[in-house]
Amino acid sequence: MIERLQEAGYNVRAPQFPLTSLADDVARLRQVLAFQDRPTIVAGHSYGGQVITALGTDAPNLVGLVYIAAFGLDEGESLGALLSQGPVSPALAHTFTDQSGFIWLSEEDFVGHFAADVERRQARVMWAVQQPLAGSAFTDVMAVPAWKSLPSWYLVAKDDEALPPDAERQFAARMGATTVEVSASHVAMVSHPEEVASLIEKAAEHVGSTVPIS
Repeated sequence: MIERLQEAGYNVRAPQFPLTSLADDVARLRQVLAFQDRPTIVAGHSYGGQVITALGTDAPNLVGLVYIAAFGLDEGESLGALLSQGPVSPALAHTFTDQSGFIWLSEEDFVGHFAADVERRQARVMWAVQQPLAGSAFTDVMAVPAWKSLPSWYLVAKDDEALPPDAERQFAARMGATTVEVSASHVAMVSHPEEVASLIEKAAEHVGSTVPIS
């Protein structure tokens, strides 16, 4: 997906987040945005949606948001409160927290549900290189979300077993996002990279931007 966007002429950056806190992750994204010398959109997947949303209304160069099966919280909401409103999704059924307070996915849930439409051998590699997320990210409360003041695009993964597709549709609807739906698992950017890249390109063409991805 990144190769396609680069070949199309976009200045793509894919920052690696520390995942130690929402504040740390937002700071890393702001660092990358400061590198960009043109109007820029950000694309966030899963928790990455929390990060791009938390940029608020004063991020440098930011002109648009793309959500890929991602959390799009509103002011006053938290991931933990949101997830507690329904049953635990299959991909998160056996998460565990280590002694440092970081949350990991089990191999069975990752391969069988989180990345259900990815070839098993590749999914196992993805599980092996996963980065754990600090538990504090689930209690951080969203301030004014970036989507309140910026145009947004949203890809709903119709076969998602981590973040329920209906929740994704609700996020997209309330932010007024241009929405597409793809028959994909939670990792749509891996199993359906062409569709994801196409949505990012459409967003970039709309605002005339370069593209960092989170």
